[in-house]
Amino acid sequence: MFLGHFGVGFGAKTLQPRVSLGTLFLAAQLADLVWPTLLLLGIERVRIVPHATATNAFDFVYYPFTHSLVGEVVAGLLLGLAYWLLRRNVRGAVVVGLLVPSHWLLDVVVHIPDLPLYPGPSPLLGFGLWNHLGLTQVAEFVLLGAGLWLYTRRTQARNGVGRYGLVGLVAFLILVHLGSLFSPPPASITALGWSGQLFWLTVLLAYWVDRNRAVSDHPSGEMPRASAPSIS
Repeated sequence: MFLGHFGVGFGAKTLQPRVSLGTLFLAAQLADLVWPTLLLLGIERVRIVPHATATNAFDFVYYPFTHSLVGEVVAGLLLGLAYWLLRRNVRGAVVVGLLVPSHWLLDVVVHIPDLPLYPGPSPLLGFGLWNHLGLTQVAEFVLLGAGLWLYTRRTQARNGVGRYGLVGLVAFLILVHLGSLFSPPPASITALGWSGQLFWLTVLLAYWVDRNRAVSDHPSGEMPRASAPSIS
């Protein structure tokens, strides 16, 4: 799952408009943001296996810290606590904290049985949607589209950056997604780990775009407030 996680981040803006889209992206994709670094450090492991599934070339050997259910719940508690300490926004902290394990819940739908429940010897779960290329793409784009629709109903562009920056952000996400589908597998695990650092750019772009969009008092996206942009 890739686009779907960002769709959940977009949609979560309707729950807590004070929380920046960048923070929502950070929470929803925390597992995949940290995972490439743990690969480079040798803490978690993956094998490159061409055609491992219909949608990717990866055999996820060992990733209990970033991609176990318990690991993501703990990470969500820590990130939610950190957000509360910085912003003193209890509801925002709850949303941020819950977004982290939402990653596992979406992943378990698409992964083959390789997702652990907890670090250590654990049952491995996964419903295997990745084995069906067409259905996987439907799920990805439906989640992204629904989340983007909710986000644009709750926010409105203040300027060109807020309008065209959002278009650029979505285009960038789709290009990365399509590139991962149609490009050859990475040459090595090191190359995969370094290219995975690109995910952080999506968080930075989301902060930038969201600063240039106003939160509306109405779910339809009309009548934006004149208050300062969200930076939390």
